[in-house]
Order: sequence, then structure tokens, then C-alpha cells
Amino acid sequence: MIKLCGCGTALVTPFLADGSIDIKSLRALVAWQIESGIDFLVPCGTTGETPTLSHDEWRTVIETTIEVTAGRVPIVVGATSNCTADAVRKAQEAAKIKGVDALLSASPYYNKPTQEGQYLHFKAVAEAVDKPIVVYNVPGRTGVNLLPETLQRLAELPNIAAVKEASGIIGQIAEVCSRLPNFTVLSGDDALTLPVIAVGGVGVISVTSNTFPKDMAAMTRAALNDDWKTARSLYHKYLALMQAHFIESNPLPVKAVLAMMGRIEENYRLPLCPMQPTLRAKLESIARAAGVVQ
Repeated sequence: MIKLCGCGTALVTPFLADGSIDIKSLRALVAWQIESGIDFLVPCGTTGETPTLSHDEWRTVIETTIEVTAGRVPIVVGATSNCTADAVRKAQEAAKIKGVDALLSASPYYNKPTQEGQYLHFKAVAEAVDKPIVVYNVPGRTGVNLLPETLQRLAELPNIAAVKEASGIIGQIAEVCSRLPNFTVLSGDDALTLPVIAVGGVGVISVTSNTFPKDMAAMTRAALNDDWKTARSLYHKYLALMQAHFIESNPLPVKAVLAMMGRIEENYRLPLCPMQPTLRAKLESIARAAGVVQ
């Protein structure tokens, strides 16, 4: 089973002004990420605006990412639905795509299932495929928290390989690491990457690494190598920008910064729309101070 560690980028999906996928920018973004030393890539997560992608577009983003990557880093594909049957079908299809190494699947959103409901949901997805599953706990998006005792049960399933923990509750994440010392715990919150590694995590699935992949990967790698002086230096350099990437709903700020960098056009799909001008100006000032935007 693949062992994920280090910094993985939750890729944005670039769009053209007419709303279609900007394949040229996507290919360039993937190539730049790999050249910058990122450890793995996550296409079609929430950061990729997946809820607004058609089925064919979902496949196009995955296949384009795989083609450009050419086996250089692992590919973890987002496969989430609040309907378990749909999540199973999506996971089964993704698992059959050559070049997909693992799947990322979030707790069902809006339904607010119980702990038992979440367990049965992820169990159904895991048993339907022969790929490693990264369980994604993000209560701020789904409305429900995946508790350590439930994750411990899930970890007993052979292909539940990791958790992306975005609860923001460091005590809970520490408990997961304590209960499951050999289980892969990845931060789902950029600003908590170092605290998560300090309590036993092995990396991050990052939004902000879209915009500064080299240093985000270097920070994560330094922490994993117990070079905390380097890790803290990079962390403090970029902390304000990590936080600013979430001053409006993800992926609005990260796409805005990428547009400021000239890497993509600043286009979204409704219900997402451009940032408020005052917040965008604040974001640009922070990005310039960090040296990400010239």
C-alpha cells in the first residue's frame, strides 16, 4: 500500500472566461508543482471546485494531471459524494484509471450522518475498490466531525490508508496519532502543518502549496527531518499568507493569488464568484509581503 508523506497539493482547476477548463494552465501548473519538489498531487478535491465539474470534466482533470505527472509523484484523486452509492461509483471509476495511486473521500456533506453512518459510508467505499483510501475529515464543510474512535474502527479496514484531518482541533488530531501510531495522519489545514507533525502527523494536503510549492514542501520536509529551525523560519514567513488564503471561501483566495502570479486566469464557477475587492486587496498585500507576488 502506498505510503503518503510530505506535502501534497490540492490542485485548483483553472477555468477560461467562457467557463471551460483551461487545460493549458492546468498542465503548466502540474508541471511547476512537480518541478518545485511537491511530494504528491490531489486533483479533483474541493479546492478543484469538483462539485461544479461535469463527469467528463472530472475525468479530464484527472487524466491531464496523470499525463503531465508521468509517474513522477503519486496521484490521489478526489472521489466524494454525500450519497454513498454515488461515492462508491465514483471511487470505482477513479480506481480503474491508470496512474491513480489512491483516493481521497470526504465525509458525506449536509446529511450530517452519525458516527456509525460515517463508518458504514467509508466502509462501503473501501470495500468497493482495491486502492488505498484517504479519509477526509472536514467538519467546516460537511457539518459533521469524524471522531477518533470511528477513525480507529476504519483503520482496521485493509485499504483505509490515511486521514486528511481538517477538524482544526489539535487535541483530537493528537488523540488520533496516539491511538493509531502507525496510521498515516495528514494535516488538512496549512497553518496547522507543523503542530500536526509535532504530534505524529507525516505531512499535509495543502491549498497554499498551489502558490508557493517549493517552500511549502521544504517546510514540511524540514519538520519531518527534525530540522525545526528551518521549518519554523519558513512557517513564520508564510503564516500570514496561509491564513489569508482562507479569508474567503476556498478556493477563491488561492485562485486570486495564482492569477496575480500570472499562472491562471481568475475565473470561478457559480456559486463561487470573485472576492470582495477590499479583501482581495488585503490578500494581494500579504502575498507581496511574502514574496509570492512581485
